Amino acid sequence: MTESLLDSVLAISREAAALATELTAGGVSALATKSTAVDVVTIVDREVESRIRRRITERFPGDGIFGEEEAATTSDTGRFWVVDPIDGTTNLLYGIPQYGISIAVVEGDPASWNWTALAGVVINPVSGEEFWAERGGGAFLNGDAIHVRRPASLAESLLATGFAYNAETRTKQAEVLARIIHRVRDIRRLGACSLDLCALATGRVDVYFERTLSAWDFAAGALIAQEAGAEIRGWNGASPSRDWLLAAHPDFINEVETLLVAAEAHFELN
Repeated sequence: MTESLLDSVLAISREAAALATELTAGGVSALATKSTAVDVVTIVDREVESRIRRRITERFPGDGIFGEEEAATTSDTGRFWVVDPIDGTTNLLYGIPQYGISIAVVEGDPASWNWTALAGVVINPVSGEEFWAERGGGAFLNGDAIHVRRPASLAESLLATGFAYNAETRTKQAEVLARIIHRVRDIRRLGACSLDLCALATGRVDVYFERTLSAWDFAAGALIAQEAGAEIRGWNGASPSRDWLLAAHPDFINEVETLLVAAEAHFELN
């Protein structure tokens, strides 16, 4: 039987998760910093991405690869593999069991923020949870179908978000949260965008929103959330991008978007 695209993404993701578990067995330390002193990379990030790239090239030599730790490669097929080898590196560094391997296959160039996701997988190597979706095929957690939840009201909604590496931007993001926290049930900052979107897909949170994301942060998780019934929006009607990503139940997203836009209007976030 011919292996489907989703089967291939699952196989590569599972091998990557196993490698991450092996590499973290003796503890992890920071290898270097990237954009700021708090933006760290470990040997696990680099070794896992290297393994993923090798497997993609073996199976799909004409496809491009757009990953966090190495330079993008070109595509002869119009398809790209969007790879975050460890989403939640700070959690990994501190031994917090909330990090994921995130791989999506898309049509279109991820660098242009204009693509169509075909398949996506997010695996938490510590919990063993495997989230996956194929375009038009629904979303699944360890083989069971999952669905986004519609909160009864804004006051009963649980929001998840994240923060930029830049200290000034982080401060402004915290000020935005201070303007809305009294309007919602509570806010969670769990430290891994891909897993936050999967949490939305399973109904563990009701909203996910964030700025300053990269394509590899959300390509797989956004497809999983969409296939679970969520709506994904960018800023002011645009596609999701570094500028903005908001995800929630379609019947609820307008209300929460109005709240967030009003809060962000007070601050210039870059």
